[in-house]
Order: sequence, then C-alpha cells, then structure tokens
Amino acid sequence: MRKQTGFTLIEIAIVLVIIGLLLGGVLKGQELIQSARVRNLASMQDGVKAAFFGFQDRFRALPGDYTNAAGANGNITGVASVAGCGTAGNGNGDGNGQIAANESILAWEHLSKAGFINGTYTCAAAESATTSPVNAYNIYLQLIYDAVYGTAAPTRHNLKTGSGIPVAVIAELDRKIDDGQPYAGTFQFSTYQGSNGVALTAPPGATACTTATTATSWNVAGGATNCGGATLF
Repeated sequence: MRKQTGFTLIEIAIVLVIIGLLLGGVLKGQELIQSARVRNLASMQDGVKAAFFGFQDRFRALPGDYTNAAGANGNITGVASVAGCGTAGNGNGDGNGQIAANESILAWEHLSKAGFINGTYTCAAAESATTSPVNAYNIYLQLIYDAVYGTAAPTRHNLKTGSGIPVAVIAELDRKIDDGQPYAGTFQFSTYQGSNGVALTAPPGATACTTATTATSWNVAGGATNCGGATLF
C-alpha cells in the first residue's frame, strides 16, 4: 500500500510566514512610494511659494505681472517678446497686481529666468512642457489669480497642484502642509486639471475626491485617482 505524503504543519507555517513577509514588503513599498510623492508635492508647493515671495521682494512686482521684465531695459535676462504672452506679447505683464489670464504662463518664465525656480521655461500661448513645470504625475502646475478652488471662494493668488493625484496622496499632502480639510485653510480642493490633464469635476461628480462641497475631509475611502488642490497665498 502506497504511503500518502503531504505538507507538515511546520512547512505550511513557513510558507505562510514567507507570504506574509512578501505582502508586508509590497505594502511597505507602496507606502514609501506614496510618502515620497507627498514629500515631492509638498516640496514643490513650498518651493514655488518661496519663489513667488522672493520675486516680489526683489522686483516689487509679481511674476507674470511684472511690467519691466523684458525689452531693451528689462530686468530679467532672456525674457523676450512672444505672441500670446503678457501685454501685447512683449514678455511683460500689465502691472495691475494680479497674475491673470496668460500671465499665469508667463509667470514661469519670469521665475525661471530670474533664477527663482529650477529649469528654464519660455512662455507660449498655451501650456506645454517648455512653458510650465509639472507635478509628480506629469500634469502642469498653475500660478494664477482666480477662484478655482474650494467653494464660493474669493478670488486670490494660488498655486494649483494640477490634477491626476490619487485622493489618498492629496489628503496626506493636505494634512502635512495644512489642516486636512478640502474646503478650509490654506490648501483646498481645486477642479483645475492642467491642459494636459483629465477633466476633473466638482463633487459629487465622477472623481469623488470629496463627498460633498461641505465635506470636512477628503473621500479617501472612495479611492479616486484624479484629484487636485491649490495652495493659497
């Protein structure tokens, strides 16, 4: 009679331990990746904000809105006349104290060529890889004076993260740099997508980054993968 063989309890236990270690490693790796992306987003927000105030302190004007950046006597080397940029496409802003309309694209050229941010950006009529920096998900950032954030928001200067950010990441970012609430504080939910992004609708739309416009927390349980926010200045 043939003797039946099988796994012993010890062998099964060893296999289960190995599987547990592998799963733990995968989950820890995902956690580390998410934390790195949060740090990247936070660093980028802080860096641009510091550049914004540094530019304002040096030139007594706002990037993109500065009236004497370009031209024969301009104060920023390399800024030139470009159709669709600044006032009459001359590389300068209109000086009204607001980074509005296409001045939001010109702002990146002013900041980069004045040495306040890394990289070199050249303004154009529309956002592109050569005009604007991108977030960790390859979506354009936006520095502008508008009210595309929060709900019933007052118009003010803000820095958009761009869309394409998983809700768990943006929720952690909010907790890291502000109060963790999508409709309060200095960091809030924004429907701005970036011209290279996927359309992002206000809740309770398809993205479900928050459960409602009165929500006090991000809808992490919903698992949305296309969220965005704005740092208010």
